Amino acid sequence: MKNPQTKHWSWLKFSEISADAMYDLLKLRQDVFALEQECLYPDIDGLDRKAWHVLGGDAQGNLCAYSRVVWPGFRFDEPSIGRVVTSQEYRLAGWGRELMQFSIAQTQQTFPGAAIRISAQAQLEKFYLSLGFSVVSAPYDEDGISHIEMLLL
Repeated sequence: MKNPQTKHWSWLKFSEISADAMYDLLKLRQDVFALEQECLYPDIDGLDRKAWHVLGGDAQGNLCAYSRVVWPGFRFDEPSIGRVVTSQEYRLAGWGRELMQFSIAQTQQTFPGAAIRISAQAQLEKFYLSLGFSVVSAPYDEDGISHIEMLLL
């Protein structure tokens, strides 16, 4: 594991992401979701342009964590945090929790009073419950992985 001490968080619209940062975030999503989790699905789904993007980097400029906040009305009625991912070498160092805390805070500031919906991998239910989300659906299959919808009011 690399030194996880210094964390830098960015909240960016699609048009504000540099070409290098876009390459890094797409590579991270591919490395974890397609290769590590062996899940074939259309990652580039047309929603990146209708979302805020959270990029978490270390002091050396490495992208360590990422999430996407899709605007209300495009995936769900509520704003939705998704594509939550932490680079394998930065896991177990608090990046995932801080990523979600930052994503939630920025979403609440950007969409005041709105609930936040997520489609969470069922295996991460306890993690999301610890952040204040509640389960609002039965488990369902999404791209070969069991998921549940969760809501933060």
